[in-house]
Amino acid sequence: MFALDGRHILDKDSFYCAIGEAINGPGGYFGWNLDALDDCLCGGWGATVPFTLHWDSSAEARARLAERVPAGDREVTVFDLLLEIFEGRGVSVILR
Repeated sequence: MFALDGRHILDKDSFYCAIGEAINGPGGYFGWNLDALDDCLCGGWGATVPFTLHWDSSAEARARLAERVPAGDREVTVFDLLLEIFEGRGVSVILR
């Protein structure tokens, strides 16, 4: 189980910093873009799926990651796309 603090997520860059530290400790890396995050979820970067991610202050992070991005033939928010990526790789996300 890992805990992600959404209070410090202000944008995509701060999300990658926060997820890196949640998984691998201070200064930890767990991707710097969506493709790298997906690669890290394949293993070898400090966490092996399946695992559970407790996302604290997720409502705050959702509001800040509201940018819409393409996802196949549709558009979704960055927040929702992150949840889809986690789910697709076997990460259970508990929004708190």
